[in-house]
Amino acid sequence: MSFEGTDELLKRTLDFINQHLETYLASSGAAGHIVDLSHAGARGLLPTLLLKTVGRRSGKTIIVPLIYGVYGDEWVVVGSKGGSPEHPAWFLNLVDRPQAEFQVATQAFRGVWRIAEGEERASVWSYMEHLFPPYTTYQQAAGARTIPLVMLKPAAAVPVFTRPAD
Repeated sequence: MSFEGTDELLKRTLDFINQHLETYLASSGAAGHIVDLSHAGARGLLPTLLLKTVGRRSGKTIIVPLIYGVYGDEWVVVGSKGGSPEHPAWFLNLVDRPQAEFQVATQAFRGVWRIAEGEERASVWSYMEHLFPPYTTYQQAAGARTIPLVMLKPAAAVPVFTRPAD
C-alpha cells in the first residue's frame, strides 16, 4: 500500500540526491559538503561525504552522498535506507570488500571500515540521532533489521572523485 503522493515524494528525493551528488562532484568537493537537510527533518545544515562502492552485481562504480558524523578518529555513516527493512545497496556493496573509498569535502581517502557493535554502537547511534533526528523513526520503521553504523578510517589519500563512466 502506498500513500498518496509517495511517488512524487520519492521523485523529489531522488532529484535532490542526484543534484547534490552532481554539485559535490562538479566542484571537487568545494560545494556540496555541507547541505541544508531541514526539509528532511534535520536541524538544518549537515555534513555529507561521498562513498564510492563497486556494484556487487553490475561491477560498476557507484558514488553516493551520505550524512556523516565524526566519532573519535573515524567518520560514521548510517545504513538507514530511510527505514526500509532492507539494507541500502551501498552497504551490501561495501560488505564484499574490506576497503572503502570516501571523500570528505575536498579530500578523498582509501581506508578501512567496520560496523560499530555493542556498547559502542549504542553510543554512536545516540550521537547520530542527535545529528539527524529522523534516524529514530527510521530504526522503528526498519523493524527487525538493525541499521548498521559504518565506521570509516582513512589509510591513504586518493584523488577526489569524478563522475563514474556509465
